[in-house]
Amino acid sequence: MHRVLWLTEHYPPSQGGMAQSCDRIVRGLRGASVEVDVAHLTRRARPWGVRREHGGRLLTAPLGDDSEHALRRLWTTITAENLTGYSHVVAFGGVYALLAAPVLSALLDAPLVTLLRGNDIDIGAFSMRRRGVLAEALRASSRVCVVARSHAPLVSALAPDAHVTFVANSVDTGQWRVLPSERERGLAWREENVEPGRRTVGLIGQLKVKKGVGFFLDALAASGHADAFHLLLVGEVEESVREWLAERDVPHSFLPFLERYDLPSVYASCDLVALPSFYDGMPNVALEAAALGVPLLASDGGGLADVADEEIGFPFPAGDPHACRAAIARAARADAAELAKLGAAGAERIRRNFTPAAETAGYLAVLDGTR
Repeated sequence: MHRVLWLTEHYPPSQGGMAQSCDRIVRGLRGASVEVDVAHLTRRARPWGVRREHGGRLLTAPLGDDSEHALRRLWTTITAENLTGYSHVVAFGGVYALLAAPVLSALLDAPLVTLLRGNDIDIGAFSMRRRGVLAEALRASSRVCVVARSHAPLVSALAPDAHVTFVANSVDTGQWRVLPSERERGLAWREENVEPGRRTVGLIGQLKVKKGVGFFLDALAASGHADAFHLLLVGEVEESVREWLAERDVPHSFLPFLERYDLPSVYASCDLVALPSFYDGMPNVALEAAALGVPLLASDGGGLADVADEEIGFPFPAGDPHACRAAIARAARADAAELAKLGAAGAERIRRNFTPAAETAGYLAVLDGTR
């Protein structure tokens, strides 16, 4: 049986897509009888501690204002608790997990598996601060897992001998659905906020430069179809985006950051969800929206290329303003029947290809093949 020491900066009660993905993968492996001890390198002010969880332990290791001390103390905690006999050490992205993992892998004499998320490789490969840590971790890894097929060349550029495996993110469509009350709430929001005849386009998550939000807004303004849409921006919105919207006559609404299970009514209010990223991992938003039958207006950045195409939405090459404007125009011209067809195809694709069972099987195969 596998026994894994899992290092991460992103684990509940931390918020966001990274913590959500980490929790999902760990639960999947534990459910498949892998013992997983999670070392949470948290940025929150929490007490040090080790406690049992179902399927493993949780080692809470607050980084505080002295991360070097925290990582060294983590090794002291591991030895004090006699946590040995690991079959693998896993680094789940983030600078400090990648920094500590090669050392702990060597000390514990266990192969290192590195799970890269979007920013780890997209930004890390070009970061003066992070590239050295990233490159060392990749070279020390017996296996590197990516959530976007397009990330493999970036990994190989830093570590030509790295063994790279693609494992997609997932969503549990048996649990992820819109309840009748949530659909009613979403439709009621539209009735109150959206002018009749306009399509609602959701932009959901951390709406920052890398997500291409400003790029998308410029393309929308230049497309000649801005009057066809109402933008619903949900989450952390950069000030430059707010300023852009304040200066232009594009109907829009803001909602604050919402926990995942508060989002179904938001998706129910949307005709489309836009993901215009310049680069990305495999965003949970893309899988969640498609799983609920919402067509995607998405770039092919990172893992979006592994999810979206013309069968489930309106794709365009990342960073191509002409193609983005054309995709917006196609979305504006699509009638309700076409949107419904795209949405149904998206829901079926996610149900069939992006399941937690497939995700867990992918990581089990990596562990089985890395000894």
